[in-house]
Amino acid sequence: MFYPLRKGLLAIGAAIGLVITQPVLARDFRSADNQPADYPTVEAVREMAKALKEQSKGKMGVKVFASGALGSERDTIEQLKIGGLDMMRINAAVLNNIVPETLAVSMPFVFRSTEHMRHVLDGPIGDEVLAAMESQGMVGLAFYDSGARSIYTVKKPVKSLADLKHMKIRVQQSDLYVSMIEALGANPTPMPYGEVYTALKTGIVDGAENNWPSYESSRHFEAAKYYNLTEHSMVPEVLVFSKKVWDNLSKDDQALIRKTAKESVPYMRKLWDEREVKSRKIVEAGGAQVIAITDKKPFVDAMAPVYAKFANTPKLQDLIKRIRDAK
Repeated sequence: MFYPLRKGLLAIGAAIGLVITQPVLARDFRSADNQPADYPTVEAVREMAKALKEQSKGKMGVKVFASGALGSERDTIEQLKIGGLDMMRINAAVLNNIVPETLAVSMPFVFRSTEHMRHVLDGPIGDEVLAAMESQGMVGLAFYDSGARSIYTVKKPVKSLADLKHMKIRVQQSDLYVSMIEALGANPTPMPYGEVYTALKTGIVDGAENNWPSYESSRHFEAAKYYNLTEHSMVPEVLVFSKKVWDNLSKDDQALIRKTAKESVPYMRKLWDEREVKSRKIVEAGGAQVIAITDKKPFVDAMAPVYAKFANTPKLQDLIKRIRDAK
């Protein structure tokens, strides 16, 4: 009984020039981050979300779940691969065993400076590393900064390689980081990030290593007063998308996601640079001593066995050479 009515309405619509179309369904992609809500990486993805919503005319957006709300980085990798999660921000070091190319940008002292790192990651080498992630179920969208990591200690400063001898230094649960600290003559102690403050306070470890914002926000500077500028690592963060979800998107939608992700990078770097300055001021006001290391060559030279162990394929060796040769 309703069919004639529907037919009549369509006829009327056609007569007065109306076009009846199906509504476009809006979608907010879920993105995970284990950093707090005000962290530069979280803020940058929010900026991307805003741009994506505007440029897609409301068709696509991103909802960020910060502070590890969806699980640890390792947990969220698995969710991403099966399409249970759309996006995530992850440190490249966590991908070392999954995507070998990420080792090239994770090696100690591979970048000469922040400017060198950004130049490399913004160019064809960075795109090559991002593209390598697709074979593992991840679409690499963009690199974010994670700053330079340095070693901070409880009882004494580190001014030379000899000062690290036999020190127990907390590291990430990463084979590369364990080998790096061993090469420096210290004793690596892998442990979860959340346990480090107590370990520093109770003497389980003599020190740890991280960037300025993490040293400050974790309050590790209250227990380890010497921040020694080894600047041994500049492993970047990576914004990745689930390939399982990606493959179901149109080419235009994929292009727009890539574009807005790349556009969020300068915003993230601005926030990061400001955060580093702020964090350093906070820890110095809290009594931390910043120790300059005048000769880093012995630290760099000590990494030879680490490179021999991890950069052990012609492809990785070529990638590292191109990174070092980049001007």
